[in-house]
Amino acid sequence: MVEQTSGALRRERFVWAGPGQHGRTRLIAEFVTLFVVIPVAIAIFMPPSYLFESLALFSLAGLGLLWYTGGFNWRALLLGWGRFDWRIFFAFSAITFAASVVTLYLTAPDALFRFLRGNTRFILVIWLFYPLLSALPQELIFRVLFFHRFGRLFSGPGQAVLINAAIFSLAHLMYWSWIVALFTFAGGLAFAVGYLRRGFPYAWALHAIAGNILFAVGMGEYFYSGAVTRPF
Repeated sequence: MVEQTSGALRRERFVWAGPGQHGRTRLIAEFVTLFVVIPVAIAIFMPPSYLFESLALFSLAGLGLLWYTGGFNWRALLLGWGRFDWRIFFAFSAITFAASVVTLYLTAPDALFRFLRGNTRFILVIWLFYPLLSALPQELIFRVLFFHRFGRLFSGPGQAVLINAAIFSLAHLMYWSWIVALFTFAGGLAFAVGYLRRGFPYAWALHAIAGNILFAVGMGEYFYSGAVTRPF
């Protein structure tokens, strides 16, 4: 029964029917524009201080495209809280914490727990608003829109998950950091698998806890737009 439910959830979130040739060409053009051209253009041309404005516009455009696609059960965004696998959730949290600590210890030890040591209130503000203002819109675009509209471009969920992680990492090119690229690729894998297996709330929760842990440990050293230095 559990396996049947899991399979149904994957089918619900992944559009298997391939489009005709004309439709496929259009979807590929949309996909490349939305997930490749725009992130690269933002990273190269847009000032880092406009990060949240660009994310807001990107999210609105993505939601409009999701609405235009049709056939999406919007109630699915609110369903799935009872399907949490808390063992995986806490294991993922522990791995994120350990990876962040080790990374900072090796690359920027002065930043380790800097915010917790010096500005606890600021961390609380981040914990409150990051899930809503950053993790939520990102999950709507990179998981919901990606799989519902563009899932049909791929041979199956395995290939789609890998591509999803890659474009999620590319979307963070604006930070110009190989550390950010690795962390976001790994996170993209976890969020995509979580979304397909357990629904939107689970993917959102994974993204939210990952971001909150990163900033608490001090990974804002790499994920903070004010610290971005372009290599050109």
